[in-house]
Amino acid sequence: MIAILKYNAGNALSVENAVKRLGYETVITDDPEVLKSAEKVILPGVGEAASAMNYLKEKGLDKVIKSLKQPVLGICLGMQLLCESSEEGETETLGIFKTKVKKFPPEDLVPHTGWNNFTSVKGKLFEDVDIEENCYFVHSYYAEISDETMAVTDYILSFSAALQKDNFYATQFHPEKSAPTGIQILKNFLNL
Repeated sequence: MIAILKYNAGNALSVENAVKRLGYETVITDDPEVLKSAEKVILPGVGEAASAMNYLKEKGLDKVIKSLKQPVLGICLGMQLLCESSEEGETETLGIFKTKVKKFPPEDLVPHTGWNNFTSVKGKLFEDVDIEENCYFVHSYYAEISDETMAVTDYILSFSAALQKDNFYATQFHPEKSAPTGIQILKNFLNL
């Protein structure tokens, strides 16, 4: 069973549909016991950091997420919530990845919306993925590059397109909306 975390952020249904197309059973839930017992957990994300963190804290899910031992994938806002903090609402986030989330400077169109490729990739999520392949991004905030960065993309500046530490994985782009490349990345996560 793949648990997709329900925390008042959008996009859970798109992620669920992509995972189901790959042949996995899913549940969208905010039940701590279901999350703890799931084979894998996905934090989807379209939303705002401060209200999302408030929901997680109210339900005690912040502590649950940090305690998970199975593979966990954060997508877009889900990735940003796994970082130390976000400038969006000056929010303290979960602190799993040792990097901060900052707002893009207004030197080009913000949000960064559309297809973009990578300047570098490494790690298990990117097996059988060509660096020139494009994925779909939509975000106004970015995670700084750190030792946990697994993929880098350039838009205005270089930022973390993917992060990984221990059993926690994350993508700033939306694999569920990124055509065959994104589906390969999602499949790589589900096969961990």
